[in-house]
Amino acid sequence: MRQTIAILSSALLLTACASEAPYDADTPRMASQQVAADASAPAAASAAPAAADRPIGDETYSSEELIRDANQFFGGASQGIAQALEKAFKDYGRPNAYIVGDEGSGAAVVGLRYGKGVLHYKGGDSMTVYWQGPSIGWDFGGNASKVFTLVYNLRSTYELFQRFPAVDGSLYVVAGVGMNYQRSGNVTLAPIRTGVGLRAGASLGYVNYTREASVIPF
Repeated sequence: MRQTIAILSSALLLTACASEAPYDADTPRMASQQVAADASAPAAASAAPAAADRPIGDETYSSEELIRDANQFFGGASQGIAQALEKAFKDYGRPNAYIVGDEGSGAAVVGLRYGKGVLHYKGGDSMTVYWQGPSIGWDFGGNASKVFTLVYNLRSTYELFQRFPAVDGSLYVVAGVGMNYQRSGNVTLAPIRTGVGLRAGASLGYVNYTREASVIPF
């Protein structure tokens, strides 16, 4: 089992490295622009708290904003994406943050998942985050996909850096789009995937969000 996990970890890391740049490359709040801004104003950067230290306000995203951003991120309008967002809004209301990124996943009895993305919150900053975790896999193979994750009740970026178990029975699949809920305390995540979302086994387990990349999925 350890040998299987090690092989999958290496393969998924290579997939993640080879995948295209995450959505922040196409948005006004690019990670590279943020780094350039910090470098051009060292005094301001030293005086302000780090992005992970900042509290997140009460501003939230409307469904229209997220449908527009999700369709742009996935590369086109999709009925499945709109329906998944509609269900999330019906179940939890308006999110105050979202994550866009790429991930690689694979399953060989035990599934593994690795991802990298950018956290955005309304009226706030953005920062790079990573995630990894095991799952129960009912099939074999691997794939790479884009992930658009709605984030609810996040009051500090630090609250994201923990394990989020999947909510039992929350897998939702419609028109080639999959979504499930992950929850820890008051914070709820709703990752939306195309294609890979149909892999039901990936919804059973947990995802660990971190500030740094890690090959250890647990």
